[in-house]
Amino acid sequence: MGISTINVLGAPLAEVNLDTATEFLLNAASAGRKGYVCVVSVHGVVESQFNTKFLDALNNSLLNTPDGMPLVWFGRISGYSKISRVYGPDLMLRMMQATRDGRFSHFFFGGAPGVAEQLKKEFEQRYSGVKIVGTFTPPFRPLNEIELAALKTTLNEVRPHFFWVGLGTPKQEIFMMEHSEHLNAGIMLGVGAAFDFHSGRIQQAPRWIRHNGFEWLFRLIKEPRRLWMRYAVIVPVFLWHVFLSATRIRSYPLSRKRPFEL
Repeated sequence: MGISTINVLGAPLAEVNLDTATEFLLNAASAGRKGYVCVVSVHGVVESQFNTKFLDALNNSLLNTPDGMPLVWFGRISGYSKISRVYGPDLMLRMMQATRDGRFSHFFFGGAPGVAEQLKKEFEQRYSGVKIVGTFTPPFRPLNEIELAALKTTLNEVRPHFFWVGLGTPKQEIFMMEHSEHLNAGIMLGVGAAFDFHSGRIQQAPRWIRHNGFEWLFRLIKEPRRLWMRYAVIVPVFLWHVFLSATRIRSYPLSRKRPFEL
């Protein structure tokens, strides 16, 4: 299953939608594939301009999906008509629905204390039959050797097919790149705020706002102190780099060596 790769200012993005991304992941799990999935937003694209380790993570992933509407618009303008938003929280819900027959198992890693456990309870109630085999709440720093050993031991026992990571960008993508080959975790998926949204810790924007590209404004109103600086910087920087690319003042070559494929 080959998927077209879109060059977004040097960051590779797959031409997928929620249906094709879900099908890809189920097929990959059935085939025993390992790797990790990045849901990429404008924040991620801008981060990749300055953070080479994060860009390396995007270039070595199993799949990168368009998490935000601006990237969907970018893809369509660039001629990729099959692309639509694959929002991390929506992908998580779709995968829970698709695996409620118990064929595949899940593990939740991330969130503030108690969030992953609450998320497990919520999904087990909402999706009867879904198989969630464990949770792990990491500290707000890299895991030390003892903590990493404990995680490895747990994963060797439960062997999840899907390992959901809620650490935020770029921390979660770098974590997945560094550990996906060494942990018995199947396919890792970095979905950031999905843990907080689906556990009820943070209110999610209404669907019509999300689909029209204004989720950033909703979140800014809800969390102005934490997010105002991010959006004040990200949007102008992204538009500036789009201008440089469109006018060919600067080139943004892809460094990914292999396509997105099953």
